Amino acid sequence: MTEAFSPESLGAKLPVADGGHERLHRGVLGPIDIAAATMANIGPAMSFFFGFGFLAYTAGVASPLTILAAGIAIAFLANTLSEFTKVMPSTGGFITFVGKTFGARTGVTTALLTGIGYIAAMASVVGIVGGFFQTLLQNYNVSGLQSVPWGIWTLVFLAFAAFMMIRGISVSTKLAGFFFAFEMLVLVVVSVAALIKFHGHLSMAPFNPKNITHGFTGLAAGFPLAIYLFIGWENSAALAEETDNPRKNVPKAVFTSVVIMSVSYLLFAYSTVIGFSGDIGKLSSSAIPFITVAKGVLGAAAFFAFLAGMTSTLGALIAGTNSQARLVFNAGREGLLPKFIGKVHANRRTPVNSLLFFLSGTLLIIGVWGLGHLLGGHGASAGMSAGNLFFESSTFGTILILLVYGMSNLALPFYYKKHHPDLFNGFRHGVLPILGLITILVPLYYLAKPGQPTPYNWYPYMALATVILAVIYAVILVNRDPSIGERIGSIVADE
Repeated sequence: MTEAFSPESLGAKLPVADGGHERLHRGVLGPIDIAAATMANIGPAMSFFFGFGFLAYTAGVASPLTILAAGIAIAFLANTLSEFTKVMPSTGGFITFVGKTFGARTGVTTALLTGIGYIAAMASVVGIVGGFFQTLLQNYNVSGLQSVPWGIWTLVFLAFAAFMMIRGISVSTKLAGFFFAFEMLVLVVVSVAALIKFHGHLSMAPFNPKNITHGFTGLAAGFPLAIYLFIGWENSAALAEETDNPRKNVPKAVFTSVVIMSVSYLLFAYSTVIGFSGDIGKLSSSAIPFITVAKGVLGAAAFFAFLAGMTSTLGALIAGTNSQARLVFNAGREGLLPKFIGKVHANRRTPVNSLLFFLSGTLLIIGVWGLGHLLGGHGASAGMSAGNLFFESSTFGTILILLVYGMSNLALPFYYKKHHPDLFNGFRHGVLPILGLITILVPLYYLAKPGQPTPYNWYPYMALATVILAVIYAVILVNRDPSIGERIGSIVADE
């Protein structure tokens, strides 16, 4: 940037450029802010509403154990992210960590996989915002509005979310945190009320491994979706540059979020199983099992459960786009992706180009998805529902994100051995990331194994094609500009 700003005009914590680089609004977020944003990104109401029915179908009465296993797996990944952040806090997150370890070509490849994976995953959230609002209107027979297509509502809420994000990280993060607080309050109240009303069915059966349907196979079949329930746990890392003392506060927020979400999901899962009196057939056939339980214990007040679903989807949209677009932004300012993506707003210090690019990508995916269904002859049938979009787009995005998780776990021991041998710890930097890598292989296998219904059977080949194209792009770009390797990780969040 050529324009300079004084501390008096923008605040002492707001350097505009360091070495000519675009910088975000530094130090404006505290540990509570980023922890709340991380959990809002996870979107517990949204994720649990649409995911637990399938988990119960695959694992049976002991389906809460699937969530427990996923929480442990995410804790391994949280260790990897935290250990990297302690020595190299970066808005680039996994892109920076992998690129700094394995070199420029791998870094560029990771940037593309990360960007495409998160955009695909966020497209599912963008779609379900409108779809869930349409469901709410139809459930309460709101005259004149219930027939409005969910795509229209999606555009309305997307415009609102984009406006809030462009306004600034502080205001949008606080809004997402407020949404998260509301949904958690409702989820906990419904869960406790269900346990009280159905206390006669209380038992430890949901936590008995013997009650898992088909044993390990049943547990593993739902494991990819259980992992998806936690997607967004890494949100804090991308906010490192805007966080006060990121080397300490980002790891704290990551582990706090993982623990709170694991315990909360276990409560929600247990209370839902108890709310259905252990009848997994009825539970798994319910459109949204938790809403059914809420209606049973709250009656008309179950409206608040619907409202929690709405605040959850909006909170996940805002918090998720905020963090994930920043990963793409950092790749742009370091030259791994087109440079226009790496620009910030002159006054608000928000990565406007990256935010708009990211959200435009989600709309493109939704458009291609809709066109594919139309050409496939589904028309306005159930195939075009927001629910189908949610599962289909999130599944493809999850495959790419899991690949990035895996590379990050593999990178941690090599990074510490190469750059910080004096700090290397065999357990934290060797054993735990290897365990994390192993746990990633389970959901990857179940997402890629043959015999899945269309379009899920296409996704492994689509993911492979994406990897190949990303590698080709990386080779061409680095051959054209060998200095990219030096720029990866050159912008440290707190320096």
